[in-house]
Amino acid sequence: MLKQDKHIHTPFCPHGSQDALQDYVEKAIKSGFTEISFTEHAPLPPGFVDPTPEQDSGMKLELLEDYFHAISTIKHQYQNDITILCGLEVDFIEGFEQQTKDFLTTYGSQLDDAILSVHFLRHKNTYTCIDFSAEVFSQFALEVGSYQAVYDLYYATVEKSILTDLGPYRPKRIGHPTLVHKFQLSFEETIDDTKQIEHILRLMKTHEWELDVNSAGLSKPDCLEPYPPYEMITFAKSLGVPLVFGSDAHTVKGLHQNFERIKEKL
Repeated sequence: MLKQDKHIHTPFCPHGSQDALQDYVEKAIKSGFTEISFTEHAPLPPGFVDPTPEQDSGMKLELLEDYFHAISTIKHQYQNDITILCGLEVDFIEGFEQQTKDFLTTYGSQLDDAILSVHFLRHKNTYTCIDFSAEVFSQFALEVGSYQAVYDLYYATVEKSILTDLGPYRPKRIGHPTLVHKFQLSFEETIDDTKQIEHILRLMKTHEWELDVNSAGLSKPDCLEPYPPYEMITFAKSLGVPLVFGSDAHTVKGLHQNFERIKEKL
């Protein structure tokens, strides 16, 4: 099996670390990986106000060309040692579909890879970053009526991300499609969303999306499972959805985290 890690953040992430690109690459080579993809959080769409306290969910637009240059440089430096892709993790934000399509139309030709993810949910024309903290998640559940309502809204938004026309440079992969599980152990309620996840995976197959098999949730104390959970990775594989491992690393230490625990599913 080829060892690939195709969800990796960089020093350009405003909520990540300043670990050097070279250190990520050196670790990947040492760990026997043949291909990695840097997928930094894309700039958020114009007009969207980041609801997180530090407003640091995406890189600044003025840094984008510097990011492209930095990835191009490291690709050239290690071209004989490992395949490095230049990518972005693009947010799907309901109500900002056209701005996102315009962004991809402008910059998509410079990308080798891209992930489409849902972090923000809209309710009554305000937005919440549902993976920011357990406290924010629980407060949002109160606002929308229940934890089940958060799950329902999340999967409805992921479905829209799959079905929306984002143009010829739409991302290839749906990122961590069960991110709503991040704080599942922090509240005393068990929600069975199996049918909803299966529906999402069938849509991904129909519309030819790859699945970000994201190991980060295994390291989250209120989650303790990958995104999506193991049985849903197996289900996606049975459908023929392409599975792509991603550590979602924001530090060198987090690079390839839990790969060994997941690789048999791949």
